[in-house]
Amino acid sequence: MRPCQRADGPLVFLSATPANVRQGSGTYVGIAALRRALVELGHEVALVAPRSGAGVWRRLWFNLRLRHGSFPPGTLIGFDLDGALLPARRAPRVAAIKGVLAEESRFERGLPWLSLRLQALGEARQTRRAERVIATSQYAAAAIARHYGVDPGRIRVVPELLDLAAWRAMLAAAPPRRQGAGRVVLCVAHLYPRKDVATLIRALALLPGVELRVVGTGPESSRLRRLARRLGVRHRAVFTGHVSRMRLAAEYRGADLFCFPSRQEGFGIVLLEAMAAGLPVVAARAAAIPEVVAAPGCGRLFPPGDVAALAAALRDLLADDAARQRLGEAGRRRAELFDAPRVAEQFLAALV
Repeated sequence: MRPCQRADGPLVFLSATPANVRQGSGTYVGIAALRRALVELGHEVALVAPRSGAGVWRRLWFNLRLRHGSFPPGTLIGFDLDGALLPARRAPRVAAIKGVLAEESRFERGLPWLSLRLQALGEARQTRRAERVIATSQYAAAAIARHYGVDPGRIRVVPELLDLAAWRAMLAAAPPRRQGAGRVVLCVAHLYPRKDVATLIRALALLPGVELRVVGTGPESSRLRRLARRLGVRHRAVFTGHVSRMRLAAEYRGADLFCFPSRQEGFGIVLLEAMAAGLPVVAARAAAIPEVVAAPGCGRLFPPGDVAALAAALRDLLADDAARQRLGEAGRRRAELFDAPRVAEQFLAALV
């Protein structure tokens, strides 16, 4: 494997991730924000992506078409497995891994597990052939080395990013918290099993008078609603489904704190959104989450899946206005580290 050379000319992003938040989730948000930041820094960035659609078969079709298609000359950057089927002479020079599919598959069963395992084979091929591999966290970097047999010396860590100026503008334009509202806990997640929103709903049953708002869609949605009914909290567990970015900003403004019980995250962009909104964070001590939250400064971490510990952390913070304000301010300061222009510079540096 020859050493990675400096990128000359335009950057060419290869990504089959659906170009919308509903289907593309945090992966789309991260790729789109990175591209905008690089363009604003004066770099030419071409995006090769399907027009629409989602699912493993559409992704496979996209990658098969890449083999016989043409795209602009430049430094090829394949996100996750996209570009893995290209012949060696055209393979992406950089593999930018967002989620480590082999890790995500550990939380699935049946066909979803099989789908992720098959895609992980493509991700393994991608990372082994690339001159440079970019991971979003130390946790993800270690997982790439462990699952795919990649030399850690070829891996660089570049965190996810947030366009703070745009996000703050949306927060400022969003309607304020409604008068007389009770205590509100917000969770934003694509509802996969690994997000473990079930633990949060069980904790809600131990917190009388607290409202939980869950923003997002996914295969676990029906099961979570049934759980809320069975536990007698369906009137306090509000499932909004997918919402617009402006509505999302309003949800952040209307909450007292943000809870993220996920057991597996390559990073977690919603954590940045919450901190930039000034919300204290309560999250599982799992995967990359401790790297992002940097507790106890910006929030509280609990053992993943521990309902009692989560309920206690939520109860304590909801009862302590001063602590929430202190943690929220610390979160705002920490979010500055992940502002788009700063992280885009780190991404460029990682290409060499």
